Amino acid sequence: MTKYIVEGGKPLYGEVEISGAKNAAVAIIPAALMVRGVCRIENVPQISDVTLLLRILEQLGASIRFVNRHTVELDCTHIRCARTNYELCQRIRASYYLIGSLLGRFGEAEVAMPGGCFFGGVRPIDQHVKGFSALGARVTMNGGFIHAKAKNRRLTGASIYFDVVSVGATMNVMMAAATAEGTTVIENAAKEPHIVDLANFLNSMGANIRGAGTDTVKIQGVRQLTGGTYAIIPDQIEAGTYMAAVAAVGGEVLVKNIIPKHMDCITAKLQEMGVEVEEHEDTLLVRRLHPLRKTNVKTLPYPGFPTDMQPQITTALALAQGTSLVTEGVWSSRYRYVDELKRMGASIQVEDKTAIVEGVDHLTGAPVQAYDLRAGAAMVIAALAAQGQSEITGVQYIERGYEEIISKLRALGADIYAVEDAPELSMRAG
Repeated sequence: MTKYIVEGGKPLYGEVEISGAKNAAVAIIPAALMVRGVCRIENVPQISDVTLLLRILEQLGASIRFVNRHTVELDCTHIRCARTNYELCQRIRASYYLIGSLLGRFGEAEVAMPGGCFFGGVRPIDQHVKGFSALGARVTMNGGFIHAKAKNRRLTGASIYFDVVSVGATMNVMMAAATAEGTTVIENAAKEPHIVDLANFLNSMGANIRGAGTDTVKIQGVRQLTGGTYAIIPDQIEAGTYMAAVAAVGGEVLVKNIIPKHMDCITAKLQEMGVEVEEHEDTLLVRRLHPLRKTNVKTLPYPGFPTDMQPQITTALALAQGTSLVTEGVWSSRYRYVDELKRMGASIQVEDKTAIVEGVDHLTGAPVQAYDLRAGAAMVIAALAAQGQSEITGVQYIERGYEEIISKLRALGADIYAVEDAPELSMRAG
């Protein structure tokens, strides 16, 4: 197992190039299953979730060719199987997008129950099932697999109202409905940028989807999708993570290859904290020269503050002057990482969905563990800001969503490197 060693206390300076959006890529790659012909996807992030999804598609019979490190050509024309590999699907949460894409392609899907991050509480797929059922699929769960099958192997358009705003369900049902017979209307839909990206991808392949990015999405089903070329949007959360790192550590970093509008919800909170942010066409210059100020944060569906940035901003607020309140408004519990921050000297108390963050003068290096993707990013930020050396284990979670995080941070002046972990020699042992 790999671990990261970080010598903290060094401000960050320089430029960082943001990769393609993880949350878009993990839906767009499964959506390529619906395309007959060569599908060229550009700006693909080099992360483990993408690697796993490509392996799943390959095992289903897809032809995969990398044009370069960030461009892949997929040809799923000759796929005939709607049953996925159990072991691979168990390793990634986004494998549930294969249900919608396989249903759309074959009218049937048999997908292993998804794995991925666990950060306290259950992440149900009941809204996904509600949507598939409304489209005419019978959904059952047996032997660790989700089995969905449409009568006569083709879904039928329907009106669907989600009981809660669900990004995953919106994207999954949007895929399934793209080739359904008739019109589908999704109400109370999620509005995140990666939902718009998936809709744009599907439309570029011949789908007819309108309203993505609003709370009502209308899909006129088409008979089939054909090949084309599409570039994935930049990663809002990766960009926000580097911005939060500058807030916690200090320095000045130019964050490149972004869509500034997608960053507004994050930029606004960092500015409240005293971080300077200058917006340009496709970059943000982030500067923190003075002590951080307290603020209150509540995560909400887009365009609110993203839940995927909650651990990172909480880590920065642990070093702010005064008391801040961070309220998790999306997931029932996402605070497993707080005990790790406390090991480093943070003063945080969690009461139900709210973290009460008393700012401290400094954090101290310690052995800590990444429990999930974004909590892992928070551990990296904390280690960069801390006095002394930290050791981060569980970094496989971090590598699910951050491309080349070590080299990107080292280019900004961070003292961070990866080593192979010998468990008996771990700082945390004993």
